[in-house]
Amino acid sequence: MTTEPASPDTADVTADPRLGARASGPLTGTVRLPGDKSISHRALLFGALAEGRTTIRGLLEGHDVIATADAMRAFGARVERHVDSAGEAIWTVDGVGVGALTEPSETLDFGNSGTGARLVLGIVAGHGIAVRFDGDASLRKRPMGRVLAPLDLMGARVCDSADDRLPLTLRGTRDPIPIEYRLPVPSAQVKSAVLLAGLNSPGLTTVIEPEPTRDHTERMLVHFGARLDISQDPDGARRIVLHGRPRLAGQAVTVPGDPSSAAFPLVAGLIVPGSRVTIGGVMVNPSRAGLITTLQEMGAKLTLANEREDGGEPVADVTVEAGPLKGVEVPAERAPSMIDEYPALAVAAAFAQGTTVMRGLSELKVKESDRLAAVAAGLAVNGVDVRVDGDDLIVVGGSGRVAGGGTVETHMDHRIAMSFLVMGLASETPVLVDDGAMIATSFPDFVPLMRGLGADLGPVSDWPDTAPAGEPGA
Repeated sequence: MTTEPASPDTADVTADPRLGARASGPLTGTVRLPGDKSISHRALLFGALAEGRTTIRGLLEGHDVIATADAMRAFGARVERHVDSAGEAIWTVDGVGVGALTEPSETLDFGNSGTGARLVLGIVAGHGIAVRFDGDASLRKRPMGRVLAPLDLMGARVCDSADDRLPLTLRGTRDPIPIEYRLPVPSAQVKSAVLLAGLNSPGLTTVIEPEPTRDHTERMLVHFGARLDISQDPDGARRIVLHGRPRLAGQAVTVPGDPSSAAFPLVAGLIVPGSRVTIGGVMVNPSRAGLITTLQEMGAKLTLANEREDGGEPVADVTVEAGPLKGVEVPAERAPSMIDEYPALAVAAAFAQGTTVMRGLSELKVKESDRLAAVAAGLAVNGVDVRVDGDDLIVVGGSGRVAGGGTVETHMDHRIAMSFLVMGLASETPVLVDDGAMIATSFPDFVPLMRGLGADLGPVSDWPDTAPAGEPGA
């Protein structure tokens, strides 16, 4: 059976986009999360570049990933969604092979997805086609220069963007030049774009990363049949060498639970008194496990069970219990392993005893919003002692007490919205976010999943005692 993906449930936020959360009873239960967004994007990309059929279970059906699926269709791959007899969604991709993508007739719209846009820039760079890229207002503000710089060295050319931002047209090359590229800053997206461009290169493409970043692209390349040589240079940098023009073959991929999405029920389970929450099948890849490591250092009651491997990625069931947390210093070198989880960590820090210092967060300034500024503003408006010092975020915890009562400006950023809704579940007065619609980009079922655990959150219109639209928080 073939169906179109179900539209994320946004009915609750169409009349009044604000969502709110207020102090809840204990959160309890076992949940499974949406599939990891990074793996979902890559499964579609590699399926399109492979020969034969790729079958994907657990694909995240948020707006960002659907935009990538649409892009792969535009390149000539056949991408379909099926529902099996048990009601599980299964996606299939009949690929066209490396070097055989067709030129889309229309602009590719990536919506809010920086990952999708940047990785597809890499794919296009290694093909002799010209492709117009665009996105929503938020994505148009995000810089693409760090990705475009190495792609230019490989022979790709930007035709019509003065500031390396979307919208832009990239003209790829049929014979990308194999390069050795040392990442100037840690970035899995830049690394991945270079490797994807190098797939159609006649030689060896090498990426050197002085600091490790998430390695999903390398793992999936090997899973689909590419040859990679990975070693360590004398200075400790990681050297990744891709042998060009492999014959990729379609594979079965099971997408594990997204650790970035896991951050929200994990932190909620730690800060709402009496809670005990288990999240099944979460990816615990070391390059993505920074939040778990940090929460454990903060004294969190957090355990991993049923550890296993799925599709080349380590997976476990994670259980948290509410309890006191303490402030810690989070080193800058940990940032790549938890870059999307800092907003949720900042919420946990607000409830901890003592000061938490999160260092080296420059990358947060160029996410869906300036997350560093947005997190600091959201904490401050809810009575938390917080300051930004250069690229460091410093949060003085309230020993389990946060006043709340503020309305947080999300700046169209889904992780800001979800993080501060989690804060509201343990604050003394409700916390509102100005717009919850963007949550659907990564976690369409966030509200019903959290409600299923016992969380009191949802549309402000459901709360008769909440301040009217346009006024400050309740």
